[in-house]
Amino acid sequence: MENITISAATPEELRSGELGRKLRHYNYGFVGEYPEQQYIRLNARDANARLLGGLRGSVFLYWLNIDVLFVEADMRGLGLGSRLLAEAERQAIELGATNAKLETFEWQAAPFYRKHGYEEYARIEDYASGFYLVSMKKSLAR
Repeated sequence: MENITISAATPEELRSGELGRKLRHYNYGFVGEYPEQQYIRLNARDANARLLGGLRGSVFLYWLNIDVLFVEADMRGLGLGSRLLAEAERQAIELGATNAKLETFEWQAAPFYRKHGYEEYARIEDYASGFYLVSMKKSLAR
């Protein structure tokens, strides 16, 4: 172990995807082969090209992982977040997802996600000083 070095991955190493492939092939021994991670990246813009909101997520091991869903304050409550979420879920189902999951802080959108069928399955109190982080999930099975 004394001749081993640890260093930051280079941009070329990141682009190659070698590390992810090694992990995926290891995982195949346990859960069988599955598709590579697929990304869902949605933007909502008005007629003037103003970015009003968007969603960033991916489908991995048949789960939609929602990383970011954001809607500008003046557009909240008008259904844009619901439209973004529904489109992401639709695309995820097409990619083979059967479930969805996300994390959100208590000051963010837990009630919004509950309204759309997500349920809390874990919580970390005081994740950000004085605020909890909630993990939520939803079945996409129809």
